[in-house]
Amino acid sequence: MLHHPTIEALKTLRLFGMVKALEEQQRSAEYGALAFEDRLGLLVDRERIEQDNRSLTARLRRARLAQQAAIEDVDLRAGRGLDRSLMTSLMTCSWIAHRHNLLITGPTGVGKSWLACAFGHKACRERYSVLYHRLGRLFSELSTSRGEGRYLRLLKTLSQVDLLILDDWGLTTLTGDHLRDLLEIIEDRHGRKSTLITSQLPVDHWHQWLGEATLADAIMDRLIHNAHQINLKGDSMRKNLSKTLNLH
Repeated sequence: MLHHPTIEALKTLRLFGMVKALEEQQRSAEYGALAFEDRLGLLVDRERIEQDNRSLTARLRRARLAQQAAIEDVDLRAGRGLDRSLMTSLMTCSWIAHRHNLLITGPTGVGKSWLACAFGHKACRERYSVLYHRLGRLFSELSTSRGEGRYLRLLKTLSQVDLLILDDWGLTTLTGDHLRDLLEIIEDRHGRKSTLITSQLPVDHWHQWLGEATLADAIMDRLIHNAHQINLKGDSMRKNLSKTLNLH
């Protein structure tokens, strides 16, 4: 019997899914009635599942999503500002394949960040690379990277990820460096990758927040022209949760 050498060889090849499946076949007599091709097919299927799961875990780790959220749990009830047909389309992630942007606005607490992370999670499941940043912290990281000589490397990372999520857009008081950083990021991604932005500010207030007219025009033009928009409404989910907890 060559089972042990075979298992060791599979481990050397890092085919751990096949190892698990082969060990299961060894422990169960019912597999003995199957043809060789059927047993081999089961081994290959298990390996494919294991590799898919490992790849998803790695993508989620690199994405650094702020919240655990699944798009299947989105509340599509009336009053939330979610158009069912638009959401059905966005859930397929075809907008990422077409390099479109997504802008999610609404008052504090209505679930903008949660929804953004849900889209990010779905994108990871669809094999897209994702990266989440709160905009204020990203500005700090960009500033630090200048002094450490890794600014261009960070910009390259931001430009190459399939979906970049910029959370809390509009909460930071912008400096000239911030504006130029934003233009670099948005310009590098324009027409090549997708950007998802969440903001308490309505989109028609963004130009005023950006301030400097020329740079604001350039940033807005690149963000808006191919963007889907969601304007969330309703009461604060955090307030509602607090009220619910206080009832117990």
